[in-house]
Amino acid sequence: MRLTKYAHSCIRVEHDGGVLVVDPGVFSDPAALDGADAVLITHEHPDHLDVAAVRLQLDRRPFPIHGPAALADTLGDAAEALRPVAAGESFTAAGVAVRAYGGKHAVIHPDIPVVDNLGFLINDVVYHPGDALVVPDETPIDTLFAPIHAPWSKFSEVVDFIRAVAPRRAYALHDGLLNDTGLRALNRQYSALSGTEYQRLEHGSRVDV
Repeated sequence: MRLTKYAHSCIRVEHDGGVLVVDPGVFSDPAALDGADAVLITHEHPDHLDVAAVRLQLDRRPFPIHGPAALADTLGDAAEALRPVAAGESFTAAGVAVRAYGGKHAVIHPDIPVVDNLGFLINDVVYHPGDALVVPDETPIDTLFAPIHAPWSKFSEVVDFIRAVAPRRAYALHDGLLNDTGLRALNRQYSALSGTEYQRLEHGSRVDV
């Protein structure tokens, strides 16, 4: 599989001619959706789902959107493309096997409602957890995208999450709120403490797994 990392939490997966896009949010580049055969959305927050960009692409080329049933309200008239998924379910998207984990977004603050969130294990190789630190059953896995910084996260918990998943390699995810100084500092710390090969991919970088 070829992975392309877009800004913040978006990744593009290309495999055997199929294109699968995960979490094309407002911090990312709408071009990530070009030619998409299917889209995975972990949850409804705009940094993970750019509704306008998704609608525009659906008008050009229809594709299924797999994610929590609650996405229907956020998608509005684009909800016809939604294929609701629940934690524990397995399905195929863009010709790739996917299994969903989790169920709920991590708590940001008690006064902020907790929304549904799914982590996706793609082809038993790549794990994108969305906005929760849920460890998949199939550990260790090959490739983890780890949410390194968020209003809901704590550095020590993210380090422990990476260690629990025990991937062969970990790439930074959910980094769009950090400036360059913060990125450098966190990259040093995660490289030192995660217990695996850790790297932050720049926007548009590609890797084969």
